[in-house]
Amino acid sequence: MPTPPSARQAELAALVSGWLTDRLNDKLEKLSPDDPKRAELRQQYEPGNWLPDAARRVAQLQAVTHSLKPLHPDAKGTSLHADPSTLPALDVVGSHCLGSRFDNDVVGNAAALDVNKFLNQRFEGRTLLMLSQARDPDWAAVLSDEPEAAASMMAAFAGLTEPRDGLASHTHAKQVYWLVGDDPCDDASYHLLAPLHPTSLIHRFYAQLQDDRFGEATKAAREAKRQGQFSEHPLHGYPNLAVRKLGGSKPWNISVLNNERRGENLLLASLPPVWNSEPVRPLHRVDDLFKVFGYREQVRRLVPRLRGFLETDSTANKDTRDRRAELVDALVDEFIQFTAELRGLPEGWSREAECRLGEAEKCWLDPLAAPADGLTPDEIMERIAEQFANWLNEQLRGKLLFGDPEFLAWRKRVLEEVKAYDWEVTDER
Repeated sequence: MPTPPSARQAELAALVSGWLTDRLNDKLEKLSPDDPKRAELRQQYEPGNWLPDAARRVAQLQAVTHSLKPLHPDAKGTSLHADPSTLPALDVVGSHCLGSRFDNDVVGNAAALDVNKFLNQRFEGRTLLMLSQARDPDWAAVLSDEPEAAASMMAAFAGLTEPRDGLASHTHAKQVYWLVGDDPCDDASYHLLAPLHPTSLIHRFYAQLQDDRFGEATKAAREAKRQGQFSEHPLHGYPNLAVRKLGGSKPWNISVLNNERRGENLLLASLPPVWNSEPVRPLHRVDDLFKVFGYREQVRRLVPRLRGFLETDSTANKDTRDRRAELVDALVDEFIQFTAELRGLPEGWSREAECRLGEAEKCWLDPLAAPADGLTPDEIMERIAEQFANWLNEQLRGKLLFGDPEFLAWRKRVLEEVKAYDWEVTDER
């Protein structure tokens, strides 16, 4: 006597029956009441007939996260399914950022896409594909009363994410020779990479941008902004977006997700920043170059960031030291840029009557025209480094107390950089 189905099996069977009934009704609505095809369709959509047929047709499809077709529509190599949650974490944006929140794409015969829709039906929070991959016993019982037939169908459905016909590239695919050895002249030192289109990541990115641009919450926030009212929902802007169309008039030939986007693939603007620089003028009527340096736009951004960081995180550990060093280095880099701009002025500007800078500052900023007045190059650079350290200590006063250790550390850092810069430009001359 056969074992009666459990309540869970009955719910699964009802899910399958309901989905097939909906599909059948959609097709019957297009036929006249006396069309002989109606009986044929009813027979076709019986679970006992449709499920084995679907298990055969699923071999014409592959669920992927990285596809080949977007690189070239005629490429016939391997696409891959790489679960983002299993990928190693990196410091750059990639498919690993998706975690468990991603959509599978599907490539293959468009005539078999109904099988993919079927396997995407959810039961208890998991898709029928997941149940197949987990070899769920209740799902097996719904597929067939015969254990071997059920196991065969479940294996076929579970194989949706597996590559078809082994791993292969194609002449239309892109390939990159990546140096993994030490000798770039040795062919054996290269690994041949075959880049694939991160279709699941692209789809998530597209969905996020669409919500940021056209979502209901975004529309409400824009309306609030127009009326001068507050909104908790932030507004995101994506200027200079480009749209890459894939598949032409037949986007389904590329993939299912590409078809859902009507072939649209959005590209963020990768443009260099617009450099807005003020005209460089000689330092006249000022007696301290750091008064002018402190008003530079980048300096006015960096100093509060450094001060805020030190006020909120006084923990003496490697992360704190590294972050502090990073911000100080950025200020030093800005000082070197400031120096380079002033050294680009016509020689002799520091000897004009309006220039009130000290001799060390004149020699540093206008080295070809200013007499050293007995100062050696090393003494000039040491004075400049000392002034920088004093200036930085002064900028960070308030809640913060800095003494000799910080002064010496910043003095040493800027001295290293000004010496390196001076050596570089002297060598060029």
